[in-house]
Amino acid sequence: MAAALVTEGLPRFRAFVGLGANLGPARENLQAALLELRSLPWTTLEGVSSFYVTKAVGTDGPDYLNAVAALSTSLAPLELLNALLAVELKLGRERPRPLAPRTLDLDLLWMEGAMRESETLTLPHPRMTGRAFVQEPLAELLGQLPQKSTDPQPLSTSARAELAASQGISLE
Repeated sequence: MAAALVTEGLPRFRAFVGLGANLGPARENLQAALLELRSLPWTTLEGVSSFYVTKAVGTDGPDYLNAVAALSTSLAPLELLNALLAVELKLGRERPRPLAPRTLDLDLLWMEGAMRESETLTLPHPRMTGRAFVQEPLAELLGQLPQKSTDPQPLSTSARAELAASQGISLE
């Protein structure tokens, strides 16, 4: 009851988070990450897309399992990013090099009303429109949620199909 009183009246923002894994038990890693997202302070998990199998983009390595989650949160963008990084660390994420295969990757893709460009955080995510593993699950998830005028707009169906064909993506 006390937690409800603390968050009452705080502004809430919709945020979209990309989830991915291509090492270890990928499905279990994504499910564990979703449990962690559910437990973030001042945050509610609004929905999750299906899981998609995708080729590694911009690097080599095993196929990825990807999804997109929608959150309603009172956390500020940098606070949410730090919470996502903490979840990655808690669940065993290592960062040996950029684009290395990983047990878990959580990307803050979009946050309602937030435009940021810094060394730490860029919103909206600068590569989200060029990735089938973001566009397909995002479009699916947006079709399941109550629409908000501030939600990101996925690529058109034909542009997503072209992207999916060039990058390789399928439902799990």
